[in-house]
Amino acid sequence: MKLFFFFALLVFFLYFSSSTARGPLHSSLPSGFRNGSRISFSDSVRRQLFQDKQSKLSDDRAKGYMTNSDLEKAVKEFGRRCSNISRIYSIGKSVHGFPLWVIEISDKPGEKEPEPAFKFVGNVHGDEPVGRELLLRLANWICDNYIKDSLARLIVENIHLHILPSMNPDGYFLRRRGNANNIDLNRDFPDQFFPVNNDINARQPETRAVMNWLREMQFAASASLHGGALVANYPWDGTEDKRRNYYACPDDDTFRFMASIYSHSHHNMSLSKEFPGGITNGALWYPIYGGMQDWNYIHAGCFELTLEISDNKWPNANEIPTLWEYNKMSLLNLAASLVKVHCSVAIDFPPMYSYASFFSCFL
Repeated sequence: MKLFFFFALLVFFLYFSSSTARGPLHSSLPSGFRNGSRISFSDSVRRQLFQDKQSKLSDDRAKGYMTNSDLEKAVKEFGRRCSNISRIYSIGKSVHGFPLWVIEISDKPGEKEPEPAFKFVGNVHGDEPVGRELLLRLANWICDNYIKDSLARLIVENIHLHILPSMNPDGYFLRRRGNANNIDLNRDFPDQFFPVNNDINARQPETRAVMNWLREMQFAASASLHGGALVANYPWDGTEDKRRNYYACPDDDTFRFMASIYSHSHHNMSLSKEFPGGITNGALWYPIYGGMQDWNYIHAGCFELTLEISDNKWPNANEIPTLWEYNKMSLLNLAASLVKVHCSVAIDFPPMYSYASFFSCFL
């Protein structure tokens, strides 16, 4: 059975590779890029527990990025402009009361269908804003192209795509990693290795909003967008003995496949010299606890990746168009992968196995 599964994945990977695009590798890269290697953000800085002592970003660095008000206006304008294939809703509010807006894209938004649902989450860390910018570009690109572009049309007609551009608008406003209460939201989820952390009432408002969102929606897969490295990260993020080593989850092959879709569709992520193929097991990179990725998988049956999409956590705004071009096909192909492997019998499987079942259904 295992041999068949590996063979099935291989066949599907070859099929997928032949039907997706990858951006060209240019010889000239913007600042913050190093052809598949990271700049000098240490591991202890990128994914550490939130600390009080953090330098605030300059006003100049923030120029060119959407403010929270700009983001709200952009989301609502998208809803008006693309009302035939979208709906706008909020899953809750931040500590300071800013709505956590979500864009749903589908030919039947808001309706329950036997189609898979995928979500993108940006700006989990307040000082990593590239994701919120790219996710708005993704939504607008799909809206502008779904009639004439086959990939955009494939997504609109066959999945329900949900986009949360900013999970941490307060942290973004404060230009720091944590939320308004100084809490790192990607360490705030209940964790399998720390059961004392399982009280939902002790969670931050943003964390509770996402947890309730997943309980209401049956997402097959998901990805959160981060900055500070260039790699597609998959579970497990922590280890039972707290040591740094490869700690595989039960669906390790499926997660590696998902991560490879993103990496190989990217401009240069798969060429990394630090991470073979541009992907990594989270615990092998360095263990974290209370992360959103593992909680998605354990408690909601949602296969989530953590995508580090820019070596620079907060690059100059003039680099956003380039970062969009580098990540566009990765974002589209990852969402579209649900369509390419989806079949109607998948709805008969328990949530935790729904994504894996897509592979056997397709083949």
